[in-house]
Amino acid sequence: MNYESSATRESTVCPGVRFVVVRPSLAKRAEITARVRQLLAELEYRSAGDTLEDRLAAAELESRIDAAYIEWGLLRVENLRIDGEECTARLLIERGPEELAREIASAIRSECRLSGEERKN
Repeated sequence: MNYESSATRESTVCPGVRFVVVRPSLAKRAEITARVRQLLAELEYRSAGDTLEDRLAAAELESRIDAAYIEWGLLRVENLRIDGEECTARLLIERGPEELAREIASAIRSECRLSGEERKN
């Protein structure tokens, strides 16, 4: 068996762009869970609110959570330059296309989810 600790995906929102994300080990999964636990708890609280302040706070928290996943799990982006620079996780978060950042964050979250069989064990 040869296990790959990363996964390459083709972007659906930016044709021609590919990105490589972490496939988490037990230790890596614990690391990202610890990083986002407090943000997720606050997001749940804010999402239950009905005021404009709650909705704005929830949107901010969602962006911060996406950024945390990208910083933690994005290994590289291929075929994308931002303002003439090779795309990095930090550059993507700060100046990159938001749709791509959200797609990458979603892919990383997807890699972090346990399958039904993994949850049983």
